[in-house]
Amino acid sequence: MAIYHMQAKVVSRGSGRSAVAASAYMSCSRIYNDYDGIQHDYTRKHGLIYQEVMLPPMAPTKWKNREQLWNAVEAAEKTKDSRLAREFVVALPIELDKDSNISLLQNFIQKNFVDMGMCADFAIHDTDGHNPHAHILLTVRPLNENGTWQYKTEKEYLCIKDGEEKGFTASEFKDAQKEGWEKQYRYKAGKKKVYLTPSAAQEKGYERIDKHPKSTRYGRQNPISEQWNSEEQLCLWRANWADAVNKMLALNQINAAIDHRSFAAQGITEQPTIHEGYIAQNMEKKGMIADRCEINRRVRADNRILRELKTQIKKLVQAVEKSIPVIAETLEAIRNHMIFTQYHLLHNEMQKEVIHDWMQHFRPILNKYDTIKKKLKAKVTEKKELNVQKSKTSILNPFQHIKLNQQLTTVTEEIEELKSAKEQLLFQAECSTEKDMASLSRKYDQMDKNLDILDSQDMALKEQLEKDAVAFQEEKLRPKPEQYTELLDARIQIRPTFREKLIEQLKGTFGEYYDYHYRDIATHEVDDLNMEDPYSFSHRTWELEYQRKQELQKKHPVQSRQKSHNTEL
Repeated sequence: MAIYHMQAKVVSRGSGRSAVAASAYMSCSRIYNDYDGIQHDYTRKHGLIYQEVMLPPMAPTKWKNREQLWNAVEAAEKTKDSRLAREFVVALPIELDKDSNISLLQNFIQKNFVDMGMCADFAIHDTDGHNPHAHILLTVRPLNENGTWQYKTEKEYLCIKDGEEKGFTASEFKDAQKEGWEKQYRYKAGKKKVYLTPSAAQEKGYERIDKHPKSTRYGRQNPISEQWNSEEQLCLWRANWADAVNKMLALNQINAAIDHRSFAAQGITEQPTIHEGYIAQNMEKKGMIADRCEINRRVRADNRILRELKTQIKKLVQAVEKSIPVIAETLEAIRNHMIFTQYHLLHNEMQKEVIHDWMQHFRPILNKYDTIKKKLKAKVTEKKELNVQKSKTSILNPFQHIKLNQQLTTVTEEIEELKSAKEQLLFQAECSTEKDMASLSRKYDQMDKNLDILDSQDMALKEQLEKDAVAFQEEKLRPKPEQYTELLDARIQIRPTFREKLIEQLKGTFGEYYDYHYRDIATHEVDDLNMEDPYSFSHRTWELEYQRKQELQKKHPVQSRQKSHNTEL
């Protein structure tokens, strides 16, 4: 089933990652990082389906080689916490073949990233054959027309003129200075430290204590970078991915679609179920399956009807004379209870089917999640241990430092891969946090227990159905053979009343989820169990109705003919 998953990350040195390592890891290749001197070799990694580098027109053609591209990115960034790249992890529709998924990605990356001026490095993975997904690595620094890097942020000096403060970049300040704007520096005013312009400080005779002028905290962001980093742009990319996937699915005549919006934005206030229908809605919306008390309520309703039936039979047994009308009422009462019991069994069967489907859907997700969670915990522990080893290693042992750095980089990329897989499983499970996933796991365990409850309940219902069938046959054989027609006529007369009573009981127990289709199925199954032919009842009903009309015609021949004539007209 096509699912929506698009996870955005930032590859930064501050988190212990490098763009070279991220590219080597996702492309299952070997790349040397000039920045730190580490060789990243992931050629033994499995699951790679396809990989490609896509460049905008202004990028140097040599960057088609990902080693050249990402080493150029690493060289352009100087600080220890620099943001090196942006990474997207997207789930690919399992309904599409390899070529369609490649085409889908190429078109999406070209229109949304490359055309905006980014260099893109992407790879398709599918380790188990059931989870195709892609990693997209993008440059975050804009390019000039000649293929050189632009700035991401520029120093912005806060200058003063006539009491007004305004920000200027270094190039802007040259013109602003001619108009009378001055930079501000820190001066010592007695025991205080204040920012003043050089002219104002000179008048008061203050001493400058810092050579750096006052500036904004983060500087002025490149307008292109600002757009790429905006929340609005991310939302647009998310929507565009959903549109691209849906168009490709439609092009391949696949009846499926994905939605990038949250459940709240879609107007979904309830948690989605596996199958539509009143049973699934009752399970999720009303808590019928998940709540043991709801099942017990139905058991109590069933037992109440059974007690009423037993009381009625007991009174009939105590009657001095077993007349045909009394036997007819007894048979219809037993039949009603059998239909109710059979309906309950059918209802339970449908509940169990929904539970099985629900568990079958979430079982592999929960199992994978537990496995990934354990692996992630082990990798985090391994990373901590490697950092401890690195801190204890002497600087006089550079080879050991390089080895530990290589191991740390590999572990860091493995952790990121596991985090992506974990996030995707959370999305598949329709969960937002680990707490939601824990609740889902508890619900899964409760569902398993509910299956046992329903199985136990079914055994009791089937046992009761067998007892009712025996009692029905015993009661049916009480009249003499020559009284069978009389008994049949008596049952036909009272059946509509008993039918209405049955419907009332079913609606009273199952409420708005009563379904007349299941009632009809239960009725046919009970008649088969009691070896009664519904046709004989319908045929005899027609005969009785015909006899009634004939008798009416004999008593009132004129009125009957007029009524017949009006009917013809």
